[in-house]
Amino acid sequence: MDNVHVQLQYKTVVFDFDGVIHPYTTGWQGASKIHDAPVPGVKELLSRLNDAGLRVIIMSSRALDSEGKKAIVNYLKEYELWGLVDSVITEKIPALVYVDDRAICFTGKTEGLFEQIVDFKSWTDN
Repeated sequence: MDNVHVQLQYKTVVFDFDGVIHPYTTGWQGASKIHDAPVPGVKELLSRLNDAGLRVIIMSSRALDSEGKKAIVNYLKEYELWGLVDSVITEKIPALVYVDDRAICFTGKTEGLFEQIVDFKSWTDN
């Protein structure tokens, strides 16, 4: 990895879109249909990250579809978040941290990991 990529990696925070920025309470309605207002406090968080000099990237499989990516950008614009986000992507990139509602932080130990996986519930799961 070249020096530029290493520098960007440590200044980049990647957010999953559904379940983190968009609360996803209405569930999947199609790639271009995004119905819920942002998770409370997201705008303030993104602003603070920007003020701290961090790049904010939104990652979503929804953006694999061109209409889905357009819908995400329009959503970010509608809720005045677009100026706080550097890009919308579909693939994993080097980053300081990933923020995702469907993640388990791996600690380097596999003990108990099976149970964490099979018992996992996102905050959006009822």
